[in-house]
Amino acid sequence: MLLRLLPAIHSPADLKALPIEALPELASEIRHAICDQVSRSGGHLAPNLGVVELSIALHYVFDFGHDRLLFDVGHQCYPHKLLTGRLPLLANLRKRNGMAGFPEPRESAYDLFSVGHAGTGIPTAVGMARGDLLNNEGWSPENPNGRRVVSLIGDASIVNGVAMEGLNNAGTLKRQFLIVLNDNGMSISKPQGAVAAYFDRIRLSHSYTEFKRAAKELTKVIPGGSVFSEMYHRLGEMSKAMISEDAWFEKFGLVTVGPIDGHDLPTLIDFLNEAKHLDRPMVLHVKTVKGKGYSFTEGDSCTFHSPAAFKVEMENEGCRVELKKSGRSFTTAFGEIMVDLMNRDPRIVACTAAMPDGTGISKVLKAHPDRAWDTGICESHALDMMAGLAKTGWKPFFSVYSTFLQRAFDQCFQEVSLQGLAVRLCLDRAGLVGGDGAVHHGFCDISLLSVLPDAVIMGAMDEASLAAACTFMADYDKGLTAVRYPRDSVSDMFADRPCPPFELGKARPLVVHDRPDLAVLGLGVMAIEAMRSLEHLNGHSEYKVSVYDARFAKPVDKELLKELLGRGIPVVTVEDHSIRGGFGACVLEACNDLGLDTRLVTRLGLPDAWIYQGERGEQLAEAGLDPASIARVIRGALDRTQAPVVEVVKRPKAGAARR
Repeated sequence: MLLRLLPAIHSPADLKALPIEALPELASEIRHAICDQVSRSGGHLAPNLGVVELSIALHYVFDFGHDRLLFDVGHQCYPHKLLTGRLPLLANLRKRNGMAGFPEPRESAYDLFSVGHAGTGIPTAVGMARGDLLNNEGWSPENPNGRRVVSLIGDASIVNGVAMEGLNNAGTLKRQFLIVLNDNGMSISKPQGAVAAYFDRIRLSHSYTEFKRAAKELTKVIPGGSVFSEMYHRLGEMSKAMISEDAWFEKFGLVTVGPIDGHDLPTLIDFLNEAKHLDRPMVLHVKTVKGKGYSFTEGDSCTFHSPAAFKVEMENEGCRVELKKSGRSFTTAFGEIMVDLMNRDPRIVACTAAMPDGTGISKVLKAHPDRAWDTGICESHALDMMAGLAKTGWKPFFSVYSTFLQRAFDQCFQEVSLQGLAVRLCLDRAGLVGGDGAVHHGFCDISLLSVLPDAVIMGAMDEASLAAACTFMADYDKGLTAVRYPRDSVSDMFADRPCPPFELGKARPLVVHDRPDLAVLGLGVMAIEAMRSLEHLNGHSEYKVSVYDARFAKPVDKELLKELLGRGIPVVTVEDHSIRGGFGACVLEACNDLGLDTRLVTRLGLPDAWIYQGERGEQLAEAGLDPASIARVIRGALDRTQAPVVEVVKRPKAGAARR
């Protein structure tokens, strides 16, 4: 497809110069550009295709160089980025020097927050609305040059507890404040819960049907659009009629309008123009289709929520889409492990918080629908629910991204650990996550959980060890347990060896010498990276390096530490977790308690700096955790010619200034 309009959009001012009649063509070009790039690099596809017209209309009506646009989650920001002059960055989507997959203030002043977690859009928007009022910069009829505030949120995100808290406070604002509810009936998967059912009823309601019929009849009496002002007036009257006295959002003190068609550009623009001049908090309910524009994305928006690279081949009766294969993932392996565990143990139950495909629980939901649940985007509730199940004698497994576990730490503390309940955490996306970047790195789960008395924290280095860890957790009933594993393919390095069962606080030897010159303790997949680092010691055959799969960050293998450090053997710890409060820190604490020489311990981990989007291998190298970097540290420790040091990543220089 030849892009005619999009390359000329360098800022929203260029968009505003286009006539409304040209906007559908621009929408088509944006969809083509996004789909073409995601097919090459992977990324969030269906969420962005669904908000193309909505993004165009928002920028056509508002001036977000001055006004405020706050995203919730942010994985639907690609059209917004293209409309704010970032088409040149699209070719390197989710790569180090390209377009971030989420809003990123370093990239553009049009992005106000780095966003990757659900529920935050409304609360941060409320904060900016209050701040603008305090600065005498808020829009009002008396201050027509002030800033307006818009928050864009999805129907699945709005049930998040943080979003509800934001709604509760938004209703107290005495100024313009617009919440655009993008209702596509989906999150990453089908939304769950009573509020989702409420939205389903609204979509099927008589008022919505009558509104669409009335709008269609209205267009019949307008000759060639020449009486646009009359249409605008009539639409205004209809919008007033659509404000339902018993609408759910009205209970929060919010004027509620909709739902309206989120792909009808003239209607969107008209309603947004009305909302723009309302000096009260308002919700505009917009109905969209996730994956809009392509049959394969509309028909399977779950698969194409965030696909890997893919290829579309046209056939006689449509098209065939082939997703790029990248090896067997930890997520896939985990799903099958859980199904097997639940087949063997009828007391095991499982849940996830809106991530059934992303965590592998989708397989469990099909195999054991009576013992597995998707709670929707509410990690805190999900963990409390698991605590309740544990209290009643079940064996609950909560599968969650490491980055999202942070939102349920209070529940780990209060309802699980403090009660001595055996809840099992399966932490997908632990460590560096690649293209999703800083908003999704699982960099602090050990530091969070290790403060909880009796918590057990493990790392899985491959599929067999993940299965062994899950088996250990299923049989461990003394308290909270967790196993962490990355967004990566499982290694087959040790596929030909039997995997011994997990024993509490015991490491697994991988390469052992009677009198090693140095020992490396790798947690989880870092044990594999440590093994690969030995290949970089070629030319140093005199070095004898033992490597252990540490397995446990808490409790660490104290007997092994006494054996190694008690004989004066240097130890290098390696982890894909923050150097602060991680596995290495737990080792140092244990050594201190045992009276061992901590000067013999060198720690490698994620530096005290943010690591942004890119390939996971690039990120590991930046953190000094790739095999070559580990080998350099080993040589430095063995040669005794330099003190072993951890290479710290310098913060990149700030890009566009925040407003």
